[in-house]
Amino acid sequence: MQPAAYTVDVKDGLLRLVATGDWLARHLGPLDADLRNLEDDSVGRELIIDISNIGRIDTAGAMVLERVLQSCDRRTDLSKIVGATAAHQKLLQDVRPHLAPCEVEPAHRNAFLMMTNRLGKGVLEGYYVAIEILNFIGLTLTTLLRVLQDPKRLRVTSIVYHMEEAGIDAMPIVGLMSFMIGAVVAFMGAKILRLFNAEVFTVELVGISVLREFGVLLAAILVAGRSGSAFTASIGTMKIREEIDALRALGLDPIEVLVLPRTIALVVFMPILAFMAAIVGVIGGGVVAAAAMEISPAFFVGRLQETIAMSNFWVGLIKAPFFAFVIAIIGCYQGMEVEGSAESLGQRTTLSVVQSLFVVIILDAFFAMFFLEIDF
Repeated sequence: MQPAAYTVDVKDGLLRLVATGDWLARHLGPLDADLRNLEDDSVGRELIIDISNIGRIDTAGAMVLERVLQSCDRRTDLSKIVGATAAHQKLLQDVRPHLAPCEVEPAHRNAFLMMTNRLGKGVLEGYYVAIEILNFIGLTLTTLLRVLQDPKRLRVTSIVYHMEEAGIDAMPIVGLMSFMIGAVVAFMGAKILRLFNAEVFTVELVGISVLREFGVLLAAILVAGRSGSAFTASIGTMKIREEIDALRALGLDPIEVLVLPRTIALVVFMPILAFMAAIVGVIGGGVVAAAAMEISPAFFVGRLQETIAMSNFWVGLIKAPFFAFVIAIIGCYQGMEVEGSAESLGQRTTLSVVQSLFVVIILDAFFAMFFLEIDF
């Protein structure tokens, strides 16, 4: 048994491929790449394939020879296979109709239609994700009601641990960013109001914007990026290590053990973070007012008490638990959806942050319109 081989030469202006040996499937692997290169290099030239020296040939060998001959129908009738026995000729005729078609160039599609199609798929996918998250919220609330009926099942130690991890540990970065935001708002407001000789209204600008919007919103954004992603990463890692399956095997509910403590901890501590962010933001505005506009701290605090209604402060605190709830739910949901690979974990962590920020901003816009409508 001789392995398949071939030689190529030029005779009378035609390429001539002389095949030798046994053209069987197990011998064709080393030749396939060279034969494909020959097909590409011989485009536009006629080819004669001589198989008179072939010993044995099977279906794979016949298909390879026919493929080289046709080269996607880029040759004329001058190209042919010669030297075939009757049996070889019958095999070549049988495989010829079954050759794979040539690659078709992709059609040039309308860019607007492609964009519309992609947008539609994104909206549909977003709809299904929203339904799944609503189902997860219902499952979490049902589990909470079941736990409240038997308070001994409430994992207080886990709740306190997550309050420290997601809340207390986040206070330095939330405080720093809130101080800087308050300072920037005061500085930019003073620069514009100075044109109208109304620098004193910087106090109202800082008070309303920080107490009503920036304090709680900034805290929610930082918590979503820090704690929400941490929830996804920790639960997703447990999913990869099959620890969640182990919990179910032990008769424990993953929602009760993993999701509820994180959700309760964040809902409880988020108003504290919002309160701190609002106070520190106002202090930042007061520091800039004292440094850049020579407004004394006593005057700043006095005018703040006179002109800023307490309703602005309560608006910020009322929104905090709702923001915390959606951040915790989305973070835990994405962690539960990890599919067992590091790539999936990274994708779900990114989705957790993006979806949390999106929902928080939507909720903030809803609350803003609602409180304005009720004049609160």
